[in-house]
Amino acid sequence: MTLKALPLAERPREKLLCHGAEYLSDAELLALFLRTGMRGRSVLELSRKLLVDFGSLRRLLGASAQRFCAEPGLGEAKYAQLQASLEMARRVLDEPLITGEPLQSPADTRRYLKSRLVTRPHEVFACLFLDNRHRIISYDEMFFGTIDGAAVYPREVVRRALDHNAAALILAHNHPSGVAEPSTADISLTKRLRQALELVDVRVLDHMIIGYEGVTSLAERGLL
Repeated sequence: MTLKALPLAERPREKLLCHGAEYLSDAELLALFLRTGMRGRSVLELSRKLLVDFGSLRRLLGASAQRFCAEPGLGEAKYAQLQASLEMARRVLDEPLITGEPLQSPADTRRYLKSRLVTRPHEVFACLFLDNRHRIISYDEMFFGTIDGAAVYPREVVRRALDHNAAALILAHNHPSGVAEPSTADISLTKRLRQALELVDVRVLDHMIIGYEGVTSLAERGLL
């Protein structure tokens, strides 16, 4: 069934304009983004199939270019459009934190880091370098790993902190599984990094673990 054959109140665009985007399903939101279907399949049917094939909207949005473009009905143009849309969303979320103002709250930091890391299919370890007023100097993604881990080298973190003349930093990494619980290795690594950075008078304010189910702060858990 084509979208035009649906009752007016059930068409994604009309639903959004009448009720707001939050009332749309994942398939309906994706259909609005894709705009067109393919031979024998409406855009809404294609959207539903893609969500089944990828497993979730999050996995679809985080797919590599090769995986995304290999799917019938998609391609490089839609991949580029999707990445541009994601980057615009990230910049809107990041805006309060990139103006040179000090970090105002843990919620701002969580939102900033989650927007950067939550859709990544492999583990990424990042540092948010801050000056002595806790203003952002730089967000650096430093180590990259497999689906369940990334090798992190304290010497490189110390060197980058000195390069930025940072006074403090916040560590972060994602759990592609989606579960943001710290492992024993996460806690041990945090302590080693804190000890190494203390030697050059750089404070570790927090280590945040990012999952699509939430963000866990090791500082709030008393694990720093």
